[in-house]
Amino acid sequence: MKFRLLNADEIDCRVSTVSEKGLSLLLYKDSRVDMNLLDETVGPMNWQRSHTRENANCIVSIWDSEKNQWVSKEDTGTESFTEKEKGLASDSFKRACFNWGIGRELYTAPFIWVMASNVKLIEKNGKKSTYDKFKVKSIGYSDTGIINALEVVNAQTNKVVYQMRSNEPIKEKMITPDQLATLTLMISVSNADIDALLKYYKVDDLGKMTVSMFKSAMELLEKKKEKKTNE
Repeated sequence: MKFRLLNADEIDCRVSTVSEKGLSLLLYKDSRVDMNLLDETVGPMNWQRSHTRENANCIVSIWDSEKNQWVSKEDTGTESFTEKEKGLASDSFKRACFNWGIGRELYTAPFIWVMASNVKLIEKNGKKSTYDKFKVKSIGYSDTGIINALEVVNAQTNKVVYQMRSNEPIKEKMITPDQLATLTLMISVSNADIDALLKYYKVDDLGKMTVSMFKSAMELLEKKKEKKTNE
């Protein structure tokens, strides 16, 4: 079992350090991304989480049908500045998911520096700060899962403020075996026409769909399933 690499819209940017010359950014994922990837890869009924030490530790378990048992991985988190208990539970969960490999590619991110000319700096408590938000516009990976291309934009101005270009062409990620199984199940549940779906995405086999096609198809099939349920 292997979790796919994160898409650009699943990655958030956090301001790390700020000075009069600019600021640095860190890439991170939130717990909703972890939950979505667990649902997508192993199915919502095949994973579970539990917390110990008053939310300081989180255990994420995935059902292994071959061994007929739960396999667990655990990690500890730190409190957030607000909603300490909730923040602690969320952080320990995200760290436990890193142990499973979800988002581990973020550890290969380059040093991201945004020049002062690309951000609105303010003075706060005698230090430079900013209210600007940033988002990942695009991201690329090497064959070994290392980030080798990255574009970050200022969400307020939509201007590219950081760019890392790869010498390799960025290939759109193909659907994984786990995603294929999930899609096949959804097609069956929603009673969809598989031939019409293949024609719509211009492929002759479900296994040739890209990750973006998969996400789009899952949304369409979910709507079809809801419509069928309400009839």
